[in-house]
Amino acid sequence: MKKIVEIFLGVMTALGGFVDIGELVFTAQGGARFGYCLLWAVVLGTIGIGVYSEMCGRIAAVAHQPVFVVIRQRLGVKSSFVVWLASTIVNVMTCAAEIGGIALLLKLLTGFGPQWMPFAVAAVMIALIALLPFKWIERFFGLIGLSMIVFLVAAIAIGPDWSKVGKGLVPNIPSDLSGRDLMIYAYMIVGLLGSIMMPYEVYFYSSGGIEEQWKPEDIPINKVISSVGFGLGMLVAMAIMVLGAAIFYPRNIDPDVVGSPALLVGEPYGTIGIVLALIGGITTVAGAAAETALAGAYNFAQYFNKPWGRSLPMKQTPAFDGAWIAMLVIAAAIMVTGIDPIVIVELAIIAAVICLPFTYLPILLTARDKAIMGEHVNGPIANGLGWAFFILITVVAIAAPILLVATGMGSY
Repeated sequence: MKKIVEIFLGVMTALGGFVDIGELVFTAQGGARFGYCLLWAVVLGTIGIGVYSEMCGRIAAVAHQPVFVVIRQRLGVKSSFVVWLASTIVNVMTCAAEIGGIALLLKLLTGFGPQWMPFAVAAVMIALIALLPFKWIERFFGLIGLSMIVFLVAAIAIGPDWSKVGKGLVPNIPSDLSGRDLMIYAYMIVGLLGSIMMPYEVYFYSSGGIEEQWKPEDIPINKVISSVGFGLGMLVAMAIMVLGAAIFYPRNIDPDVVGSPALLVGEPYGTIGIVLALIGGITTVAGAAAETALAGAYNFAQYFNKPWGRSLPMKQTPAFDGAWIAMLVIAAAIMVTGIDPIVIVELAIIAAVICLPFTYLPILLTARDKAIMGEHVNGPIANGLGWAFFILITVVAIAAPILLVATGMGSY
């Protein structure tokens, strides 16, 4: 019975916390700009993050090694330092965008939004992370974030063109696009894959497995969460794109603020729908901010061999706890300057895409190492998917900065 409860809570948390600010931005923009054509990229990215999350969760359960320890072992001290530095910059940028996004969503919900709001958001986040038991840090935000299901219900209620939805699930290149539009289409693919496969997710996921003391017998739980949980979360992300395609696309509306996706739910459900969408957005983005800050602290402590873990008393882990608190404060300081969170999140995602191969390759090499994993080593399917996605993200990492410059961050 306890295992069933753990699986249920894990799946619900993954569902409620799947959509972060990057996915809010890129799924809404993808639907608004290209209709249903990019749904396949959401599916592809979800399979990719599921494959690598399952691997790093299995490594945590069998070898008790978090991702950054694996990176340090596989790449060496000097090369992994570069990866650590780059991932830290990406985590700070991502956390800043999330803190700024929460402040804007709160302003839309309450009408109250002073310039210092990001610091208030960071203070609340610090208090919640410090006070909640580790198991409930992610669950708290994820379970409240289940109100994001309102997007899925709304997408069904508006009655989209299901034949076009089906066609959008198959990889395609629209035939009526100009050369510049094709580059923007490619940029959106990169953005969607990057927003779904952000490195902080595997950093947090694997360290969380060790915090919760996963053992080999917990591998089935890991598989269910990384497949069913992420799969259900994918439906919410797809629903946002479907709504954007059905409502914004015909009206030529480009969602250029973080709260734009919430307006989509107002079409079938009015003010109540918008309020539920805003509450869901605030909590799921807050959960992502907590994960990002903790992921940065995990990486810092694991690279520099410092004691770490939110399940330990803070007096035993001063460097680790100082790191995640510092990340939230720095993130807030960035956002009080008034910079647009969408600009920050797009830059963070492109930078994260460049880091992906250096994060995922050590995971793959360790998961297929029989000397470490024993009977829980990768099978042919896991190896095949792992290498296929590694090749994909390597190509995407090369293309990302080129497309960022060529399209002016995807602007028309």
